[in-house]
Amino acid sequence: MTTKVQRQALITRLIGEHEVTSQPGLIELLAGESVEATQATVSRDLDELGAVKVRVPGGATVYAIPEYEPDRLAPADQLRRVMGEWVAEVTWSGNIVVCRTPPGCAHVVASALDRSRVGGLLGTVAGDDTLLCVASTPDGGALADQLRRLAGLD
Repeated sequence: MTTKVQRQALITRLIGEHEVTSQPGLIELLAGESVEATQATVSRDLDELGAVKVRVPGGATVYAIPEYEPDRLAPADQLRRVMGEWVAEVTWSGNIVVCRTPPGCAHVVASALDRSRVGGLLGTVAGDDTLLCVASTPDGGALADQLRRLAGLD
């Protein structure tokens, strides 16, 4: 079974390699990679990936996923969704807050946090299932509480 993260990485690759003009077309490409997905799932994935339709020479519109832009802010709803789905635990020591995620998900949470400009967060470093968040004050407790609330862990 393919995880959501694996499926979304595959969708990103497929959109980069093919001119995907419709969700049914993307579902067919996924099936060609032995990944079954419903239209509703593909629609949610495209939304979460930030996919947009762009016009290509000849007039057709195809899906594209914008390149990572550090200055692009993550909307609050997206941050809450990412935190709620993938953060299982938040702890802290000094100005370091540690967030635990399922394997392979830490980078997604770190990216959303870095783009969200959460108050009191200097930046993140992500591993496979753990990310370190550096608080701007010597006491990371307030940041940890804020991240727990965002993740629905309070």
